[in-house]
Amino acid sequence: MYRLFDSAVSSIVKRGNISVTDPVGVVHQYGDGTGSPVGIKVNSKAAVKLVADPDLYFGECYVSGDLEITEGTIYDVLAVFMNNTRVSNATFTAAVMHNVRLALRRFDQYNPIGRSKENVAHHYDLSGKLYDLFLDPDRQYSCAYFESDKASLEEAQLAKKRHISAKLDVEPGMRVLDIGSGWGGLAIYLAEVCGAVVEGVTLSEEQYTLSRKRIEERGLSDRVTIHLKDYRTLEGKFDRVVSVGMFEHVGVDHYGEFFETVSSLLSDSGVALLHSINRSDGPGATNAWIKKYIFPGGYIPALSEVLPDLERWGLYVTDVEILRLHYAETLRIWAHRFAANRDEARALYDERFCRMWEYYLAASECAFRFGGMNNFQIQFVKDQEVLPMTRTYMEREEQRLRSIETRLYSEVPERPKEVDSFG
Repeated sequence: MYRLFDSAVSSIVKRGNISVTDPVGVVHQYGDGTGSPVGIKVNSKAAVKLVADPDLYFGECYVSGDLEITEGTIYDVLAVFMNNTRVSNATFTAAVMHNVRLALRRFDQYNPIGRSKENVAHHYDLSGKLYDLFLDPDRQYSCAYFESDKASLEEAQLAKKRHISAKLDVEPGMRVLDIGSGWGGLAIYLAEVCGAVVEGVTLSEEQYTLSRKRIEERGLSDRVTIHLKDYRTLEGKFDRVVSVGMFEHVGVDHYGEFFETVSSLLSDSGVALLHSINRSDGPGATNAWIKKYIFPGGYIPALSEVLPDLERWGLYVTDVEILRLHYAETLRIWAHRFAANRDEARALYDERFCRMWEYYLAASECAFRFGGMNNFQIQFVKDQEVLPMTRTYMEREEQRLRSIETRLYSEVPERPKEVDSFG
């Protein structure tokens, strides 16, 4: 059975330096010998599964131990394979399974109100102590914005909030809606730094509880309100609407519903901003392992899937920015921090969970470095005259917000250079 696995790896891996120890202990070499050497060991079960459906079973075999790392890390191994798949064709069976998932993706992404809450709970209602092991203190769980290669994760996450707020052009007293408000970090920033009156919505019990506690501790209860409800149940009008890292949970058949809801909530002179991961190679299907174990019901959209529904609801796109490699760097730092706190994670859950989380972070980083994933920020309005005609106002606003941060916040804590810098 290893012969099929050998044929598949040989056809894919043309670059790099990877050794595979087969089920009887024989070591096979693949690639052109360039780069740092990496190695894996596979048993008979893994050899069969990886040929049949690598999209699902690579992660499962790593988590179960049927695939062992003998040299390097799981990230190093995935990097070799994913770097090669940019120029190599997938195996026949992998291509078949991908087409099946494409055909079923609308069923997988069916996210009515009740099911959305269940899917959110699967990931975001894990112990808050887990997220403290690898996120920044503000618990920003989305792509950071690295203004320089010297920026720490803390500085980059603060820059992300500043960058988004500048694009929203928020004035004091404005009503702002944060769809998918997480642990409350952006809502707090919009209130404290921008002077807005903010409402946030989340479906996560854990996020709801902690965000309310944080808001109360900072004395912002009169200016920030968090709701534990689906965004589709909201009413009223808002001067600004923002959504960061939530759209990936909407599902392609619900994009029209999302923009219809935003359109109904946004005032005629309002400004909205959508921040989401982007599938730069066009419509696709969610990775099978990620869908099963990490984000059920989730899907990373392509711009070509988003813009038609946005336009359909009378919303004008006024700015689009693509953030390249910012999420790859964010994930790299998260993975380093998780590894540094792995014993604590194992105490919270178990070894299997740690391997699952390692694979999730490594595979995600590889997707952004080698698989064409990036982030988009789409700014849109109902009235094209509500914003200045050039983007220079964004830069001016970022400088203004930075000066307010200096007065309000103490120095952003640093992390060791080898963890937080690029490279």
